Amino acid sequence: MPLPFSASTESREVTRLEGFSDAVFGFAITLLVVSLEVPATYDDLVAAFRGLPVFAITFAMLLLVWHEHHTFFRQFGLQDGVTIWLNGLLLFVVMVYIYPLKFLFAMLAGLRGDVGTLPGGMIRNDQIVPLMVMYGVGFASIFAALALMYLHAARMERLGAPGTDRDSGSRLDALIGAGHCGVYVLVGLLSIAIAVIGNGPLASGIAGMAYGTIGPFQAIYHHQSMKWRRKPLP
Repeated sequence: MPLPFSASTESREVTRLEGFSDAVFGFAITLLVVSLEVPATYDDLVAAFRGLPVFAITFAMLLLVWHEHHTFFRQFGLQDGVTIWLNGLLLFVVMVYIYPLKFLFAMLAGLRGDVGTLPGGMIRNDQIVPLMVMYGVGFASIFAALALMYLHAARMERLGAPGTDRDSGSRLDALIGAGHCGVYVLVGLLSIAIAVIGNGPLASGIAGMAYGTIGPFQAIYHHQSMKWRRKPLP
């Protein structure tokens, strides 16, 4: 769910930091593709198309992260050391997160995303909980890094750092952005808790469905944020 800033997003030139980040996201997409080789036979082509649902879902997840990342840098063009390191942490987690992401959705789709075969032997029952925990940690870590970037932006706005205008509305946007990302983090932690406490395939299924609460939670959060905007920070 994209962050609905109240203020118009300022148009900025693409910085080297954003260019580097886009290159990393592009490389992550290449790790998601069904196959890096052109199918040699019709059977290979059919197998490749069987993997397209997995690619589509994982691509959509990656696009969500990219959009949140893009929104931050369109709103706050920070390039200081803290932002660079937090951005680097986010990109590192994205690269690692790709593997459990693709594996999980390939398993749920009932096939291996790269070769289109049935999932026999892909995972044992006792490995499902660790997989959900791995997925949840990656998901929560990505948005935790984004939340820290927003909190840092709010601090920089308060201090009137170079490139900022010390505007209370901008600071409020940054704080609301941090909370927006915090909702994702809390849902990821909720999913992990359900999987660990339940400690079984059924609980892991419920843990997966917990991500469906993101939409309602974000709607509630942004409804509340509308009230905060009527009372801007001093």
